Order: sequence, then C-alpha cells, then structure tokens
Amino acid sequence: MSDNRDRWGIPGTYVFDLQLSRRGYAINKMCHSLRLAENRDLYLADEDAYMTRFGLDAEQKQAVRERNWLRLTQLGGNLFFFLKLGATLGHGLYPIGAQMRGESFEDFMKTRNVPGAT
Repeated sequence: MSDNRDRWGIPGTYVFDLQLSRRGYAINKMCHSLRLAENRDLYLADEDAYMTRFGLDAEQKQAVRERNWLRLTQLGGNLFFFLKLGATLGHGLYPIGAQMRGESFEDFMKTRNVPGAT
C-alpha cells in the first residue's frame, strides 16, 4: 500500500480518500456493526472469529488486536467507525487520540481545551 501522505503532502495526516476507504471497508463495516449490543457481545466472546466474519486481513486483525488506532487509520479505518470498537473495549476518544499522536494521556490532555480536565 502506498503511503497516503505522499499523495496529499500533509505530513502526519492520512486523508480518508476513495483508495483508503476501499482498503478499510472491512474494518469500518465490522466496527459499524458494533452499534448493536448483540454484536458487541459476539465480538467480546470471540474477537478473532468476529474479525474473520467481516473479512479483515491479517494486517488489519493485528492492528485491532494491538489496539493500534494509528495503524487502523493507515489501513483505512475511519475514526467515526473505529470509535465504536474503542467504546466496546473501554477506550475513549482522548486515550485513542493520545496513542495516535504517540503521547501519554496526560501530555495529550495538556494540549486539549477541555474545561475541568486534568
């Protein structure tokens, strides 16, 4: 897969274009399915079987197993879809954002304008 950044010239950014959308279709379809409680239960009962059901390839499965949110983005995962996966696993938006930036949660939160956040 070519690096999406090379085509757009935006360092550190992965543009969710048609090519990346096609690449991540299985990830996004699986994550979208997690909006239903019964699917979350199935996923948590057997993560590998659930990923196979949606046709994730080995690289995508590894990124999910590692909870590597940046890699999921690079593989075509869309944040709005994989937040459903994060919620299923108990990972919120800010911890996901921190990991994607390679920062600790505490350092990441220092860059947010969130009243009352520590």
